[in-house]
Amino acid sequence: MSYTYISLNDSHSSAGCLTSDGTEDAAAMNNVVEQLENRLSVSDFMKMQEKFMSPGLNRTMVMTREEFTEQMSAVIRPSTKEEFGELFDKIDVIQDGFIDWDKVTSFMLLDLNEKDERTKSLVIPQWKNLRLLSSTHKDVIQNVTFLKGSSCYLTVSRNGLLGIWGENLKLQRTLQITTEAVKLKDLWVTTLVSLPNVNKIAVAFTSKEVCFYDLNSEQGLSLQYRLHGLLGTVICMDYWYNPHDGNEAILTLGDVSGQVQAIAFTAALISLFERPASSPEGEEATTVTISWQELASGYHKCCYTLKHKLHWKEWVKQVAYSSSLDAFISSTTNNVNTLVLAWREKIKPHLKTTSFDIAQGINAFDFHSRLNLIATAGINHRVCLWNPYVTSKPAGVLQGHSASVITVQFIMERKQLFSFSKDKVLRLWDIQHQLCIQRIAGSFPKSLDFQSTLYFNEAHRRLFISFNNQLMLLEMKQETSRKVTSHKRAVTCVLYNSVFKQVISSDAGSTITFWLIDTGQKIKQFTGCHGKAEISTMTLDTTETRLLTGSTDGTVKIWDFNGHCHHKLSVGRDRAVDISQIMVLKRTILVTGWDRKITVFRLSSLTQFFVLPSEWKGGVEHQDDILCAAFSPPHTLVTGSCDGEIVVWNNSTETASLKIYLDPQKSLKSKSDTLVLQQPLSSAGRTSSIRHTMSVADFYDSDTECNNAITKLLFLEARKNTSVTGGANLVSCGGAGYVRFWNTFKSQLIAQFEAHSGVGSIIMTIDKMSQYLITGDIAGWMKIWYIQDYCLSSSESKVTQPPTLIRSFQPHDDCVTSLETCMRSSCLLILSSSLDCRVVLSDMHGTTIGTFGQEKHWQIENASSHPKGEQNQDKNMSQREEKVDILKKKEAPALEVEPSPNSPEQATLVMEGNEESVNMISPWENTILGKNYKESKTQKRKKYKFFNGKALQNSFGTFRSLKIRTLEKVVEMNKPDFVLNPDKYFGEMTEEQCSENLKFPSFSKTLKAVFDENSLFPKEILDREQKARQLCEQMYNEGKRKRNKKQAKLKEK
Repeated sequence: MSYTYISLNDSHSSAGCLTSDGTEDAAAMNNVVEQLENRLSVSDFMKMQEKFMSPGLNRTMVMTREEFTEQMSAVIRPSTKEEFGELFDKIDVIQDGFIDWDKVTSFMLLDLNEKDERTKSLVIPQWKNLRLLSSTHKDVIQNVTFLKGSSCYLTVSRNGLLGIWGENLKLQRTLQITTEAVKLKDLWVTTLVSLPNVNKIAVAFTSKEVCFYDLNSEQGLSLQYRLHGLLGTVICMDYWYNPHDGNEAILTLGDVSGQVQAIAFTAALISLFERPASSPEGEEATTVTISWQELASGYHKCCYTLKHKLHWKEWVKQVAYSSSLDAFISSTTNNVNTLVLAWREKIKPHLKTTSFDIAQGINAFDFHSRLNLIATAGINHRVCLWNPYVTSKPAGVLQGHSASVITVQFIMERKQLFSFSKDKVLRLWDIQHQLCIQRIAGSFPKSLDFQSTLYFNEAHRRLFISFNNQLMLLEMKQETSRKVTSHKRAVTCVLYNSVFKQVISSDAGSTITFWLIDTGQKIKQFTGCHGKAEISTMTLDTTETRLLTGSTDGTVKIWDFNGHCHHKLSVGRDRAVDISQIMVLKRTILVTGWDRKITVFRLSSLTQFFVLPSEWKGGVEHQDDILCAAFSPPHTLVTGSCDGEIVVWNNSTETASLKIYLDPQKSLKSKSDTLVLQQPLSSAGRTSSIRHTMSVADFYDSDTECNNAITKLLFLEARKNTSVTGGANLVSCGGAGYVRFWNTFKSQLIAQFEAHSGVGSIIMTIDKMSQYLITGDIAGWMKIWYIQDYCLSSSESKVTQPPTLIRSFQPHDDCVTSLETCMRSSCLLILSSSLDCRVVLSDMHGTTIGTFGQEKHWQIENASSHPKGEQNQDKNMSQREEKVDILKKKEAPALEVEPSPNSPEQATLVMEGNEESVNMISPWENTILGKNYKESKTQKRKKYKFFNGKALQNSFGTFRSLKIRTLEKVVEMNKPDFVLNPDKYFGEMTEEQCSENLKFPSFSKTLKAVFDENSLFPKEILDREQKARQLCEQMYNEGKRKRNKKQAKLKEK
């Protein structure tokens, strides 16, 4: 891929002179004096503020130019009166002749904001290599769009084939769009638009009809409405909805007859159109046919129509509705009425039009609401920028293309513009300076005749360009130069090891990094753990001395903390599968991820390096892929699937006892969500295979979640007895940003609330005391909820009121991938990882303590305490942790292997699959570290109390059976010899006496054990050294022999 960068300072490139050695003349650069406002420090501003404060009065005073220059130049050095005079003139824009402190601060804030905006606009994006996405489209791709609520991409081709892509850009599913009006062989799709607020898509056909398909249907793609009777074939559409009121929406249509028509919906969330009174109860399964005449006549009370015919008999190439202008924008290739703005009138349902006449016409346009500019893709090779209220001439012209411009699109945040021309040249423009800052060409397909569409997803920084039936992708690189990152690739998982007080993080590049939580220092790193495959999940065994990693290559590996792989578990049986979660239990290791059954490994089978999975006795009970699981001692296991179904298992017998799931046909927005429960299953039901029906989850990315998908399940560890009394003991989260509280004992949904609105899937974690719920979304936002008193008892109706929200903050710039809590220095802390390549440590106030990988290390003791319930939590945390440890002790350690006896050292280890081997495993209790840890835990639990020298017997509490007595009387020890005979040891001695009496022992006697070189170093090092010595001696002898021969010849001559 060829990149050409155009510097905005090229015209000044000759300003700096070069010396003879090629370095820039520093003296010339020093002559440039920085502006005064850029040199002022915080202390300088404080001095300026003091001068503006009236003595004895709590208000500021004004200054003239002379007063300002005299007083400020006297207190701020180095500076001159001329510099402060120039600063005064900049602040006094309206030339009042005086300024006050408010004007000074306003000027500085605006100046800093302008510099920040300028810096952002001048950043030239870096791109990854151009990719060709493999698709099954055989015809021209008409549209590419992104469904934000479902986190998936949609592509549609002319023959009606709909492609559904995941966020990882893998084609997950293809569906054939059909209509009753024409046969499949005559089907021709002209355009598609998504209706995200109602989870539908609208598709236009050459048969002069528009069909509305529901994506929540069980049948795959359910046709709900068919709009026919249009005057011309619709070839472009646009959809807008009010983000604050989803019922308000507008669908704009442009056709080949030159008409621009719009349907304004007033109750979109309830129903787009009126349904006939005779419609059956299962109305979603029936198709309602609507004619345009019905809409225009006002028969449908939930919507009304608007239109204009200013493009009469010209093909309308593009339409859009702008809420900021409250106007419809449309364009054609004609040079008369090329661009039309149709303004809505508040009183009457009519449109007032304004037209722009552009020479040779345009192919496309885009509108930037904040800049209030319309960019047009001209057939005359020009990109023009228009003010919507000025039709006479453009506000700017961007020249540089050598062929007709096909399409344009703004990058809203950067204030930049894409343009793509017929000669396959992509340009990126800086709007403020109206300059081309990047040109990409020469890498696109070389077809002569092609149809193309361009779509840029700003959230994911992905640019899609279609060439006939091919789809190309340009992905923007992460801007790592301006921010601190923990990994080079996106971080996928983060863990906390309470034994070693370390944070463990993994990334998409198969790298594992270890950090000290108290300082943020990196101590070691393992690279290439699964080759080039992404590490999707990690977990620790019950002793926290073994690390288990799961990868997209379909394997789970068990590591020690020295980087040695002990076992390789084949989950996919030599095929690549995605692994979402690993659980280490008493006798088994359970693995879930994009399969309808649980993969199990018996710990008794971990005798070889390569281990194959055993058979899960419960078989298949889920109707969709399992995404997550949770375990509650002694034998309760729950699993959650992509369709929102929860299955409760008995882990001891490996049989399903209960199913809990939401009705997938009901929308989450509906207030009448129904809960469907299946009571304990029969043996026949457990062994038989459940029919795999197509559900809503089948339409979306299998690496992201649909509206009902469950991405995380967590038991409330501190509420083990609450479920019996009717309270919630299980929490789930996932699609559509919802969190649900369940009672597994009574099979009841206790509460449901929307934690994050309009961001799709979320993840969560809960602290060990079940006081705080932390949630994270795909935009990098996190929320902290106080749930200690939430859903402690059952209620007749489902609770929809959310718990108390403590904090909402954004520590990341991209999707939050993993969350973890830990307790350090009597403070509860939050660990979070993200696709922005960062691992962040935050406190319960939402304050960022630091980013792992930053240059300056932190001190964890300075972290703040808990915002609510902190005193109770500090007092009870130790006791709660002891209870959790006792429960873990009851579960035998899953992997009783010898940990590294050495302290963690800073190292970088490269994993190679060919060098993986199995070490002999020793019991954890027999190691020095294991004994020390066990003794420290035992001592931690002992609490002694003394009263009048007698033992106290506790009448209640955890240690009521302990008898604590006073210490026994210490036996008097014999006095040492140096106390009895001080003169012998501390008397004055001459040098002669010292030399005579002081005899050093021999070196051999000081050794505890005799050793030689062979026992000190490995055999490989000694052999290599011996060979090197032999080679050196051989070369020396040969050289000596040659010198002797040469001298002998010289003597003969």
